[in-house]
Amino acid sequence: MLKSRIIPVLLIRDKGLVKTTKFSDDKYVGDPLNAVRIFNEKEVDELTVFDIDATVNGTAPDLKVIEHLAAECRMPLCYGGGIKTLEQAQSILSLGVEKVALSSAAIETPQLISDIASQVGNQSVVVVLDVKKKLFGGYKAYTHNGTKPVKKDLFELLREFQALGAGEIIVNNIDLDGTQKGYDHQLICNLKSALNIPFTICGGASSYDDIGKVVRGHTPIGLAAGSLFVFKGKYRAVLISYPNKAEKELIYKM
Repeated sequence: MLKSRIIPVLLIRDKGLVKTTKFSDDKYVGDPLNAVRIFNEKEVDELTVFDIDATVNGTAPDLKVIEHLAAECRMPLCYGGGIKTLEQAQSILSLGVEKVALSSAAIETPQLISDIASQVGNQSVVVVLDVKKKLFGGYKAYTHNGTKPVKKDLFELLREFQALGAGEIIVNNIDLDGTQKGYDHQLICNLKSALNIPFTICGGASSYDDIGKVVRGHTPIGLAAGSLFVFKGKYRAVLISYPNKAEKELIYKM
């Protein structure tokens, strides 16, 4: 039986690890490799790493950085940022990365999803959508760190990406990013109704109990978080954390 996954998300800017709030006000939180080593010790389910500058600056994925991350990582690794071609995706996967994540490239060149899936398998192709709530209801997708709105309807995009062969969808809630105010359960329900493939929700995770509520209400699902796993306390001191075995059992308990 499929089980929900609890997934730390690491954001890289200028080769350093940062954490944003609503996709801005980024705070430096350390060295990515050190974070990976700690997450190794904590036996995380999966790790997702995004280079948040690559697409905005028009730069290619930094294969040397990715190689170091993959060599250090002892859990499944998903990498996104600046991937525009099949060749780039293949190069990244050849370094030991399990999944490549497409965002703006999936919208600008949807065929790229099928091209990569046909070469490496659907399970290795992830599409990332950053979304905000619309003023009068519903959600709108954005690219380039939440600065460029996408014309197509969010759920039309989801159906298209699914049909093209994406193996998974990651949805980042921009409004909740870094706020630790709790996941958007309505968005999760909408995604669950629209998708037949695995998806991961990110944005707003406030506590392990918050994760548990989503797991119990929407199993199976990917639960991604950034601030919850890198900050501690109301003053947001940097401290890498992740639920231990006993805490996980409580999260998954029905």
